[in-house]
Amino acid sequence: MHSPEASTAVSPTQIHLTLLAIADEVVGTLAHLVAYVGALALFAILALAALGQLPELRGDDPADKPGWSTADRSHPAFALSRIDSSEKTASYTILRHPEGGRKDVMRWASAADQPVAELEIYREGGEFDVTRPVAMDLAVQMGLGAATPLEQAGLIETKFGPVALFRPIGTDKGTPACLGYLKRNEEPALQISGFSCQGDTLPARRAAIACTLNRLTLLTSGNEPKLAELFAHAELKRRGCDLAGSPDWLLGAANAQLRGAL
Repeated sequence: MHSPEASTAVSPTQIHLTLLAIADEVVGTLAHLVAYVGALALFAILALAALGQLPELRGDDPADKPGWSTADRSHPAFALSRIDSSEKTASYTILRHPEGGRKDVMRWASAADQPVAELEIYREGGEFDVTRPVAMDLAVQMGLGAATPLEQAGLIETKFGPVALFRPIGTDKGTPACLGYLKRNEEPALQISGFSCQGDTLPARRAAIACTLNRLTLLTSGNEPKLAELFAHAELKRRGCDLAGSPDWLLGAANAQLRGAL
């Protein structure tokens, strides 16, 4: 018969198996720990890399992107037909945008070098923002702050069709203010805008703007046949200039519907 001591004795094989099981558990635990620490280290590296790229990411902000610049080597694409040979030529500036936009800007100034009128032909590119209020850019063109509220001041008829007029809100009715104007065309994507302080009365200022737009001609359309077509059709509707102005430049029926802030 076997003794109780013999039945409860642990064989060397069992001890070996137990040690192996413990070793496996230790190795498995260490492996999981190493993987966990490695994952933490990877996240830390990615976070540091992202922080290191913040200056470049900030460079993608629209405010930091290349904007409008003067294109000194570009040739004028538009002109105004002269009323008489003594008329002074306006300054002509061409601006280009990396995303394809182009602005041809004509400016007139008084003898004291004060802005008198401006005409801008904007051929839209990828930079054009349809959500940006048109009054913001027009107010800046008129030498006002971008936040200056404008109200519509009627319509004038031109060879490009009806053109909306604008003026600062609260303008004294007895003192005619400089008038801004805006005409948008969808096809081709074109925007004609500007302002005029010419004329001593409101009808005269409306007439001055209409005269300016009716005298606007295209010198070259480049690779834009639709632009050439637009001006060709407009020439068929050209009207003579009435610099004295008349009240009927303001379309009364439309004017009643155009009051209020822009």
